Amino acid sequence: EVQLVESGGGMVQPGEALRVSCAASGFTFSDYAMNWYRQAPGKERELIASIDRTGTSTGYKHSVKDRFTISRNNAKNTMYLQMNILKLEDTAVYYCSALSPDGDRYWGQGTQVTVSS
Repeated sequence: EVQLVESGGGMVQPGEALRVSCAASGFTFSDYAMNWYRQAPGKERELIASIDRTGTSTGYKHSVKDRFTISRNNAKNTMYLQMNILKLEDTAVYYCSALSPDGDRYWGQGTQVTVSS
């Protein structure tokens, strides 16, 4: 059974940093491309960062590019999102997602990130 468990969310002030993690189990992690999504109150879930199976190729939504960094450690079956210079508008529930080679997508339960002064 595919399991994705996010952790590391919390409340920070604008300009601060936070790292969220996604621990994967139940599948061969290195075979799956991975993504971070987020959903703010009253808004649709949006894709913010992507990383390929080996971690050599990444992509970002324009609004987080140069502030957020996606990475993965295939030996630890874990993906990360380092978030720097956080803004009020980054407040959301952050979800990790795994995309199988067959195109099946799996989701974690999400972790809340709140940026507030």
